[in-house]
Amino acid sequence: MIRKIFFFLVFCSGIFPAQKSADLIIHNAKIYTVNQNFDTAEAIAVSNGKIVAVGKNSDILKKYTSKNIQDLAGKAVFPGFIDAHCHFTGFATDKWKCELWGTKSWDEIVQKITAYSKTAPMEWLYGRSWDQNDWEIKEFPNKEQLDRLFPNRPVYLKRIDGHAAIANQKALDIAGITLKTTIKGGEIEQKNGKLTGILIDNAMLLVEKHIPEISDGMAISYFADLQKECFSYGLTSLHDCGISEHTFSLLEKAQDQNILKMKIFALLEDKPSTYEKWIKKGRFTNGNITFGGYKVYSDGALGSRGACLLHDYSDKNNWKGMLLSDESHFRNLAEKLIKSDLQMCTHAIGDSANRTILKIYGDVLGIKNDRRWRIEHAQIVDGNDFDLFGKFSIIPSVQPTHATSDMYWAESRLGKERLKHAYAYKDLLQQNGWLPLGTDFPVEEINPVKTFFAAVFRKDAKNFPANGFQKENALSREQALRGITIWAAKAAFQEDEVGSLEVGKSADFVVLTEDIIQVPEDKILQTWVLETYSNGIKLYDGEKWRQALSGWTEYGSSNP
Repeated sequence: MIRKIFFFLVFCSGIFPAQKSADLIIHNAKIYTVNQNFDTAEAIAVSNGKIVAVGKNSDILKKYTSKNIQDLAGKAVFPGFIDAHCHFTGFATDKWKCELWGTKSWDEIVQKITAYSKTAPMEWLYGRSWDQNDWEIKEFPNKEQLDRLFPNRPVYLKRIDGHAAIANQKALDIAGITLKTTIKGGEIEQKNGKLTGILIDNAMLLVEKHIPEISDGMAISYFADLQKECFSYGLTSLHDCGISEHTFSLLEKAQDQNILKMKIFALLEDKPSTYEKWIKKGRFTNGNITFGGYKVYSDGALGSRGACLLHDYSDKNNWKGMLLSDESHFRNLAEKLIKSDLQMCTHAIGDSANRTILKIYGDVLGIKNDRRWRIEHAQIVDGNDFDLFGKFSIIPSVQPTHATSDMYWAESRLGKERLKHAYAYKDLLQQNGWLPLGTDFPVEEINPVKTFFAAVFRKDAKNFPANGFQKENALSREQALRGITIWAAKAAFQEDEVGSLEVGKSADFVVLTEDIIQVPEDKILQTWVLETYSNGIKLYDGEKWRQALSGWTEYGSSNP
């Protein structure tokens, strides 16, 4: 009898194989895998931080068992969002500064700085993110009020794009800036024989080198704070553009202390003294942190008229902007990096800057390739130069919310004809067949859903303009989703690790309240994050936040 039972159990085990154990199973969901075919699935099984199965509910639940099985009741699931261009560490360590984003006048800024001066943690009064294009009088301010209010205390207020600032006389004196001071790649504005306090691009460095840095401990605590905010928007990976060696070491230290869980692809700042050391190191990964190359600035920003144009600004005669360094500087770095496995990622806004960098890249790369050297922003490109992106496999890395922020005033800078070739995301996509998307935060908001919305509908959060800004260059919903997932991963050579929900990849995914691929346009900016997972671990729970907020009845465009 025992023998018969034994053979029966062996027979049954062949028909009904034992279930495999998983750390996590999610099912009853609409899962956008963002694989090559853009397939959808119903369930995922996760073990040791990796996806081990993707498929139908019945198949996954038959094959796997887990102590952590979640029924998502039909909710939409997407790969963890990736920001292909931002300033994570810079924004984090700016948290001690006075926030000037959204101010509507110079008077409002002066009021904010005056209030801030009473509690500022340092002698320096440092503010950031003002934008004169949001004011009724769209002109750079003058330092006179700051001089009267703070004759003995240095004040330094940086513009939203980080390419212009205003300093009071005390700060200028500390920096040794006079009417005779000049600097290559920068402008020290004068009017009527007096300094206005406005500093453009490289001129800012003359003051910034005198501003004390915050402590390492404080910086790491700010990393942790900003990381939570990023997770609340579904970001699981990001590209931190242009950081110092010291900042890179702080990221590693924060990770070693189990404080930093964000996946960061880091690009070092363009500092020649670091070339030999870091090029010799080459690309490497330490846990969630990867060093992949250099971020270089070729010109400034359009809003501060620092972007380098082929022809004069439409609203400033005899002014074309400027390159921040000689062409030889960019060529020298390109010739060094081509001998390594590192990427060269160059900020280029104006059509002249884009042409210069495209030609240098082309000369060094020579032919189609898989080096994935990038032009960050690729904001204004001459119509004759688009094909160079495809010819030399140069990757444009763009930020769709720049278009919807700048559209109110960009024509005044460029005129109608040049504007046709600005923020041309569809034209850029066609060059290589893929296009990474980012935000450039803190220049724009962190929220990748707004990136998606701006890319597809070419509107801002106010739903302006009604028919979309230069809608001919809009992306499809699928393209926009790829841009903030798999294409952003590909821009860092990480497409085999993250960016899609496929077997063998990291279990990085986000659960949203709305299916942004299917819902009507007016629902997209009402979308918020329910859960964010990285390596199969839940790092954000929006439902807990919702329940914690008594009286919360409407979510709007922000997460709770």
